[in-house]
Amino acid sequence: MSQELIRLVEARAKKENVSQFEIGDRVNVHCKILEGDKERIQVFNGDVIARSGSGVCETFTVRRIVAGQGVERKFPLHSPKIALIEVLRSSVVRRAKLYYLRDRVGKKTRLEELRVERNEAEAKVVKTKKRGKKAAQARREAKKAAE
Repeated sequence: MSQELIRLVEARAKKENVSQFEIGDRVNVHCKILEGDKERIQVFNGDVIARSGSGVCETFTVRRIVAGQGVERKFPLHSPKIALIEVLRSSVVRRAKLYYLRDRVGKKTRLEELRVERNEAEAKVVKTKKRGKKAAQARREAKKAAE
């Protein structure tokens, strides 16, 4: 009996239209904030460094740098306080948790970007880094091939 009740409560609390995002994605999380009688939406943007839990209890952690200090915030995925989760870009990661970014400063916190380029004949995935001569050359070659 109690298992059926738990499933019923979870089914009601679960959001149906949750954005698809992964670890390493740069996201904008639109949060509803109550200030007295007024409600406004505040945007928290950063990189998703962790997801944990399952079902209604699933949470994700977003990290960003503000005034030289790292700020992390945990959000419940199915919370009614979250209006929208907007994915800005995806990154190539090989870990389930990106806690190693806490020790890095400056440009070292950048993740390798995952871009999907569409050609007329076929779709291919191109990995690029924002810095380095080889990355710039690879982007130029990809651009020429697309033309």
